[in-house]
Amino acid sequence: MNSSYIICQEKARKVDRSVGEFQSQGEQVGDPVIDLDKNIVNEKETAMAIITRKGAEIETIGDLPGIETKAQDFTLVKTDLSECSLKDFQGKTVILNIFPSIDTPTCASSVRRFNKEAADVENTVVLCISPDLPFAHLRFCETEGIDNVISLSTFRSPGFGELYGVTMTTTERRGLLARAIVVVDENGTIKYTELVPELTQEPDYRAALEAI
Repeated sequence: MNSSYIICQEKARKVDRSVGEFQSQGEQVGDPVIDLDKNIVNEKETAMAIITRKGAEIETIGDLPGIETKAQDFTLVKTDLSECSLKDFQGKTVILNIFPSIDTPTCASSVRRFNKEAADVENTVVLCISPDLPFAHLRFCETEGIDNVISLSTFRSPGFGELYGVTMTTTERRGLLARAIVVVDENGTIKYTELVPELTQEPDYRAALEAI
């Protein structure tokens, strides 16, 4: 028998063994590959909430922080362009009144209502937070005689909306903040939250104040 033929047969047998081993190893690692695919899918399924505006659905970037968790600190801008942080109010109850824009009727109503209610609540501060520039907040407060709440702009800290899960991510209102209430106690613990389900609806003032 030709020696070249024998060498070719031996090489073929080696190739067959290698393929068999590879297939066997492939079967063994098959499950981890599937698990990896599942992990990729899970990463895409990030937490979000859905609200509406006149029935049309709007998605937000995440969920509000959990009850009994520590409130994340943030730094926003006051009407005089100075900066203000949540930690500045340690030892006080803080109500975060979060909304899309002071130049809309519902948002304006919420600021007026909290301005009135805050005057009668001891050791409590209300922070009215939106992406509006400080000048818009100042104009509204001066026109309306608002002096019992602190108006804050997120324009230097757009990450605030992601931190608290309130940035809208779909429709023409994407980038604005959803309407929400977060009550933080004097120890920095979150005691109450509300993501208002319908953007044109005012928050539940009574429930927020009862959480103090």
